[in-house]
Amino acid sequence: MKFVNKLKKRWVTLSLLVIGFIFFWHIISGIFAGQLNNAYQKQVSEIIYDRQGKIIEIIPNEKGYYNQFISSAPPKFKDLLLKKEDRFFFWHPGINLASMVRDLYSFLKTGKRSGSSTITQQLVKILLGNENQRSFKNKIKELFYTESLEWHTNKNEILIMYLNSAYFGGQAQGLKEASLNYFNTPPENLSTAQIFSLLATLSSPSQNQPGAASNLKQAKKLASVFKINIANEDWQSLTLASQDANYRQTDSSFELGSLNLNCAKNCTLTLDSSLSENIRQILKRNLTLPALDTATNGAVVVIKLPENELLSIVGSPNPQSSSLGMQLNMATKPRAIGSTAKPFIYLNAFQKGARPYSLVLDSEIKYQIGSGFDFYPKNFDGQYRGLVTLHQALSNSLNIPSVQVLEFVGLENFYKFLLQGLNFLPQQPLENYELGIALGGLEADPLTLSYFFSLFPQNGLLKPLTLYKSGYTQSPFFPLPQQAAGKLSAPKQVGKEADVELVNKILNDRETGIDQFGLKSNLNLPFPNYALKTGTSRDYHDSWTIGYTPDFLVGVWVGNSDNSAMRQITGLSGAAKVWREVMQLMYNSSYNKNTPLDFSKVEEIQSGNTLDFALKGDDYETARQIMLKNNLILTPHNDDKFLMQKDASIPLSASEEVDWTINNKFFTRSQKTFWPIPSPGIYIIEAVSPGGKKEQITVYVKKDQ
Repeated sequence: MKFVNKLKKRWVTLSLLVIGFIFFWHIISGIFAGQLNNAYQKQVSEIIYDRQGKIIEIIPNEKGYYNQFISSAPPKFKDLLLKKEDRFFFWHPGINLASMVRDLYSFLKTGKRSGSSTITQQLVKILLGNENQRSFKNKIKELFYTESLEWHTNKNEILIMYLNSAYFGGQAQGLKEASLNYFNTPPENLSTAQIFSLLATLSSPSQNQPGAASNLKQAKKLASVFKINIANEDWQSLTLASQDANYRQTDSSFELGSLNLNCAKNCTLTLDSSLSENIRQILKRNLTLPALDTATNGAVVVIKLPENELLSIVGSPNPQSSSLGMQLNMATKPRAIGSTAKPFIYLNAFQKGARPYSLVLDSEIKYQIGSGFDFYPKNFDGQYRGLVTLHQALSNSLNIPSVQVLEFVGLENFYKFLLQGLNFLPQQPLENYELGIALGGLEADPLTLSYFFSLFPQNGLLKPLTLYKSGYTQSPFFPLPQQAAGKLSAPKQVGKEADVELVNKILNDRETGIDQFGLKSNLNLPFPNYALKTGTSRDYHDSWTIGYTPDFLVGVWVGNSDNSAMRQITGLSGAAKVWREVMQLMYNSSYNKNTPLDFSKVEEIQSGNTLDFALKGDDYETARQIMLKNNLILTPHNDDKFLMQKDASIPLSASEEVDWTINNKFFTRSQKTFWPIPSPGIYIIEAVSPGGKKEQITVYVKKDQ
């Protein structure tokens, strides 16, 4: 009885020890297996997809390899792999003792090893990074890791892990990447010859890649050993296999390097890579035209509305080239924006009470700027037109009226609009630009400027720009190069709807701009629901066109990356060529919904001899004269005509006390006075303020009939 009790106690003790060992091993092996799984997950490449699910770019993993995981093993590949590498994979516990004994015997007899590593051992070797470090210490370490993995992972999972970890050369890790890289086909579509070619690569991936003579020889040998007949034409086709790995990094990936993406392992962007490639071809083709022979670079930005999704960004016509700035993403490089600044200035003027029918004087005006120099703004064609409406001024992109509009808005007010309304980050302090902003001196990159323009087709609402559909780590919104990061995470109303409609109405009007842009031009499209603005920087360094419908916006810049001047390429003759083609491409795409521009708050009125645009409830006379109060000479107006009568005089009035000069002869100093007309003729009246501001008008006096 004592013996039985003693035996029971020993059995209980032994059982407890075994249970304790199993528990201890389960814990320790779980840690080892967890480390292997962490290493395994790090092998997968980050993949960036476009909105259609197409790969834009595959990012190499930590080892510099490209790797796309599969979730199931193709049956044919699986069977042949096991025959070659590990016939007893599903029966051994991770280590094949028979193979190890056979390998040891071969080594003792011939000094050569026959190979005894199981698939699990090979996987562990890869995950621990010990492929080239075959020490006794590492082998013992791998033994523990192998058994740990077998303890916590089923055989099918281990096989998939191996297929996703095996290296096939050519920076291709894993079966899927190897199939695509060498044969341009997914693993499940591999032919038998292709399978043998890949199996032959496993033993020496750096020197025995598919396409090499040694690979073909080894593949045929394997097929012979396995007694599988493969037709000669199938073997011959291997030499013609595609090794084009452009799918890893398409041209559309070029611009992503400048965007500071915050993708997780995989992310889907709002970009349409097929659209981008079509746009790149449009840009490339136009830059080879004789008319643009002095322009080398260009950029195109397309935004999907009303979601404000970045649909396309093309910053180089040929990112495969290493010359002429082709490796620069010009869509994110600040450039002088020319007259594209004007719609923002006029929007602020409308918000201050001006209207499209407001009058402004287009004549020579002198300003004294902060540097102490005199500043004489000039129109692009060097002509003066006298009194014009703001509608005419913006439609024809006149410079002199635009400077006066900015003066009417007030520099401090416009600075506030840029900094606080748009969250714009200027290249220099805004005080350095002063009224030169109206002449296009301000710099912005095409991406940021196009984004700011998106407020016009969206009734003054500036929405955050979206770049991500899924897989982002921080925010779906994209911080623009020249927008304060994090400052705009929700839509913001930066312009009154009615005032924005007035700007859109002018930019939509192609008839009033005939004076500067002609009856037929690249700005005319075969559909009505669009608006646009061109821009040309000083000395033809930059050509711009930005236009939109309520469904999409297209911004185009053309120039040279080294900032060299083009030969008289304007926004109309340069960027507009590209813009027109891209707009037509978008119009014929699924992104076009034919949404009309909203002019519900605008009404037509008779202004002088023409029709113009107003808002309901306008005080017409006040709004019509409001800009003239900003001029030095208030009366008379340029090109006014008077009749010569007895004791006739012309009332002279200015916004401040001035020195009046008639035909270069000093008349008087006052703010308001009357000048008696001596005789019929043409008279040049000039007013000069104490601050140095000077204005000049011409009046005509005719004989009384």
